[in-house]
Amino acid sequence: MREFIVEADGGSRGNPGPAGYGAVVIDAATGETLAETAEYIGVATNNVAEYRGLLAGLKAARALDPAAKIRVRMDSKLVVEQMSGRWKIKHPDMKPLAREAAAVFPPSQVTYEWIPRERNKHADRLANEAMDAGKRGERWSPSTSTAELSARTPAPAAPEPTGPPGDAAAGAARARAALAGGRGATSPAAPEPGGTAADTGVPVARDVASASAEADVRAARDVASVSAEADVRAARNVASVSADADVRAVRNVASPPADLGAPATFVLLRHGETPLTPQKRFSGSGGSDPALSDVGRRQAELVGAALAARGTIQAVVSSPLARCRETAGIVAARLGIEVSVEEGLRETDFGAWEGLTFGEVRERHPEDMNAWLADPEAEPTGGGESFAAVARRVATTRDKLLAAYAGRTVLLVSHVTPIKTLVRLALDAPPQSLFRMELSAASVSAVAYYADGNASVRLLNDTSHLR
Repeated sequence: MREFIVEADGGSRGNPGPAGYGAVVIDAATGETLAETAEYIGVATNNVAEYRGLLAGLKAARALDPAAKIRVRMDSKLVVEQMSGRWKIKHPDMKPLAREAAAVFPPSQVTYEWIPRERNKHADRLANEAMDAGKRGERWSPSTSTAELSARTPAPAAPEPTGPPGDAAAGAARARAALAGGRGATSPAAPEPGGTAADTGVPVARDVASASAEADVRAARDVASVSAEADVRAARNVASVSADADVRAVRNVASPPADLGAPATFVLLRHGETPLTPQKRFSGSGGSDPALSDVGRRQAELVGAALAARGTIQAVVSSPLARCRETAGIVAARLGIEVSVEEGLRETDFGAWEGLTFGEVRERHPEDMNAWLADPEAEPTGGGESFAAVARRVATTRDKLLAAYAGRTVLLVSHVTPIKTLVRLALDAPPQSLFRMELSAASVSAVAYYADGNASVRLLNDTSHLR
């Protein structure tokens, strides 16, 4: 019996948006490409495009040999798990496509395997060629395709690491690449000019009420890349300009002892911007529960693309609030993963302060505000949650998720206070440290948790994906 490998992919530029799919049939014994297919399908979601790619690949394989054994390989966790029967198919647009795909071959002839995106380049390039052709008002043609050639191009000698954000192996890989480049032991780069010095109240206004114009300037730099200085710093970080710094990175973020096993890594994503964000208003779990703005949805798409490129997220868990569920849904659709909701990831209940700016609260409830800033047990006016209460809730949620996702990399979509609290607890830092961290909308942080009970903060407030 012959054996074919079917690699398939689909994509949507907008989700939903202009979409296309690509699929390739490969001889499992020789590695020879036997068939390619791709098509622009108009406006659709990522998942529908992926199912269309699967269906086209299976049909192409059947045309070659209906008795062949088929190994389907896709980077869509959703499609692989659903077609394997482990996940239910809930979306009405995908149910008929799944039924049709399941009927192409007898189930006993087909197996499904998830692969990282970087191993699905051929099908991915076919899908993008189809979308590009559709944008030009043309049909994709195999005679003009360069997908196979591009997919077979050797990888660079020092590929970009693919571990979770903040992964020790990723930093070490960059360091080795820097040293291999022959830069030698140069002096560390000169310190960046500037920096900010603020009293305790300013960071609170930035992150909780967003009441600082300086924060708006930084947000503009992150989202629109309007600052050349920011671009220079980003280039320095990506290229690892200083070999000395690279060597220190290897020493400081060395991988944990093998006997501890793989850590559970929580990739912490703050939700995208809502209409209240630029208005600098308290927005917790006791307020209006706003949805994302257009800017926030675009931020979520950028996060999804960045995390999909890394290919390390194995599960997505969201706060129950609308802005997080919407952010998580956009990202999870790009990753091909379903979203679970965890009540303990919700934002603080800010009581009577919900919807007010930091300045308005300071003016109307000065004593309550001062107590809240000074004492973690103090509650917002009207009986909201204290920082201490939030910490207890978050710690319980952390332990629950660690038990459920031991050794896995999980995306937690949450809010300022829960994310900062997870970082604070990992560092064993005092409650006052909450006021000394900045956390931008759609920023990514990461904490790894080891079997011996220790934790390591690997990343904080990364917004490079928004540039």
